[in-house]
Amino acid sequence: MKKAFVTLGFALGLPAILVVLWWIATTVSPSFFVPTPGELIVTFVETWFGPRLWVDILPSIARFGIGVVIAIVAGILLGMLVGLNRDLRAFTEPVFEFFRALPPPVLIPVLLLLFGPTDWMKVFIIVLAAIWPVLLNTIEGVRAADPVQTETSRSYGISGLNRVRYQVLPSAAPQILAGVRQSLPIGLILMVISEMFSSSSGLGFSIIQFQRRFAIPEMWSGILVLGLIGFAVAAVFRYVERRILRWYHGLKELENAA
Repeated sequence: MKKAFVTLGFALGLPAILVVLWWIATTVSPSFFVPTPGELIVTFVETWFGPRLWVDILPSIARFGIGVVIAIVAGILLGMLVGLNRDLRAFTEPVFEFFRALPPPVLIPVLLLLFGPTDWMKVFIIVLAAIWPVLLNTIEGVRAADPVQTETSRSYGISGLNRVRYQVLPSAAPQILAGVRQSLPIGLILMVISEMFSSSSGLGFSIIQFQRRFAIPEMWSGILVLGLIGFAVAAVFRYVERRILRWYHGLKELENAA
């Protein structure tokens, strides 16, 4: 129980300090462009607990979720295929490096011309941005598979999909999930940016509209919504990661104990 309270104290300590400093700063030196904590909370509830929850927040989360899931699945499948084939890896590496270097926001005008301002355009730009960390980490994770395990699998006649399932995939899982962790905030960023272009709904659209109308507390409340979504996504990912990599974290704990 004591350990739980200590952990909770460390988790909430810094946010509490920052809120207190924010309250002091806005009290001592009020600014039109920075609302007080109380004003922001009232505006947050009034703005987002209503029609905007269904019109802006949930559609944005849906586009983010679909885009990230597609990016993760495609990145893992393609990464496994490329990582297991040395010739294919050499063939695709220049193309991968070229497209990885392109900032995804610069592709939005091109995609708008090709697909129009549709939801699938927004999902596609999220996929284009979020796939690279997963893809490249999967390739490197597959390449780094333990050669002793590989030889042992061959000696026991484990090959094909069984080898991928029981040896390659578990071995590469920590690095794959590291790529997934990187892809989540990238997908969230592109979700917002894509909604700022030729859109009529979504968090990005609402935030830019608040900014243009000088609705400053509402704009900050939209940023707060994004922060809470990002926090929730990170918490869910940590839970899933701990479940998938129980064996890996167990080995790390044993190594640290030794």
